[in-house]
Amino acid sequence: MLAILGFMMIVVFMYLIMSKRLSALNALIIIPVIFALIGGFTDLGPMMMSGIETIAPTAIMVIFAILYFGILIEAGMFDPLVTRMVKISKGDPLKISVTTAVLSLLVGLDGDGTITYLIVVTALLPLYEKLGMNKLILACLPAMSMGIMNVLPWGGPTARVMSLFGYDAMELLGPIIPSIIAGALYIIGLGAFFGLRERKRLGVYGHYTDTEDEIAVSFEGAADLSLKRPKLYWFNIVLTLLLIFALVKAILPLPALFMIAFVIVMVVNYPNLKDQQRRVEAHAGNILTVTSLIFAAGIFAGILEGTEMVDAMASTLVQIIPDFLGPQLPVIVGLTSMPFTFVMANDPYYFGIIPIIAETASGFGIDKLEIAQASLLGQPLHLLSPLVGSVYVLIGLVGIEFREHIKFSLKYAVGTALVMIITAILFGALSI
Repeated sequence: MLAILGFMMIVVFMYLIMSKRLSALNALIIIPVIFALIGGFTDLGPMMMSGIETIAPTAIMVIFAILYFGILIEAGMFDPLVTRMVKISKGDPLKISVTTAVLSLLVGLDGDGTITYLIVVTALLPLYEKLGMNKLILACLPAMSMGIMNVLPWGGPTARVMSLFGYDAMELLGPIIPSIIAGALYIIGLGAFFGLRERKRLGVYGHYTDTEDEIAVSFEGAADLSLKRPKLYWFNIVLTLLLIFALVKAILPLPALFMIAFVIVMVVNYPNLKDQQRRVEAHAGNILTVTSLIFAAGIFAGILEGTEMVDAMASTLVQIIPDFLGPQLPVIVGLTSMPFTFVMANDPYYFGIIPIIAETASGFGIDKLEIAQASLLGQPLHLLSPLVGSVYVLIGLVGIEFREHIKFSLKYAVGTALVMIITAILFGALSI
């Protein structure tokens, strides 16, 4: 009975989200409450609070990570890099294409696709247009880069997985760091491939000489120049490197590290209290959108666990799945995460499908961690999905149609995901 109730809840939850009859936030809260009451569970308070308490550290980490990287981008930490890369690449399609890949990966560190597309496309579009390069490349490389950067701890999918299973960031991402690196190298290599092809078609325009000021104007229009802090460039760089070192060494829990780093970067870059308030307010919308979903997911997961529906559903699936397929579940999840995350939003996939598969895998003696990690490896395809709002920002900036973007980029996104999955298998993150 519990298994039937649980499957019905998942179906209703996914239907309401995908048909846009309820937002993910509302569905995550109300649907499990309704089905728990139908199942005769009335003491829901402890279940809900247990789920919220479990994901609270993740929500805190996401809040301050968004603030930290948002402040750095506004302060102009990436601006000298952008200007320099554009200057050295002008006139050569190979350098421009590789620059597109590298810049997208670096700016994408904040996990925000919209900001990444604004900076990268605004900086490089004039070069693509003046040289006659294929603008689909300028849409493809940033989209795939965000598919990798989206796997970082403050990215939406990873935050969802951490909130569901209670893993900390290094526990979840540590084993698949080689996959992330391999995916990034693949994208840079793809940039070189595109560039060589364009160089063969167009040649090299060595006479193309824009001044540094003209180059800077091409991307500074995407930001408020009054927020730039060029004199603090090296301070911000060193602080970020120290933060990364502290994250890797686990000197403190991630939420604490990002809270401390945020305070330092805010006070040093914007010592005026009114400026600090404005900077926090500028990112409030993005923070509220992400963290409200995380806390709602805590309620969803808390009820799912507390009512033992997830256990009942997993037991049912274990009986159905053939024994010979059980040990292959991590790889199966990795491969199926590509189409699943393309045709549906992250919320129904990570909150509706993955918890059940993870419990099912446990029945075959597979650690839930492997399923959680495998589910993240299809993200390069997800960033091409028509369900992702930032994709419309991207194609609007580049000036192409959505169908052109999909037709050009789909096969390369699949290649990126396959490289990440194969690397995860080779390094033992996914068992076979």
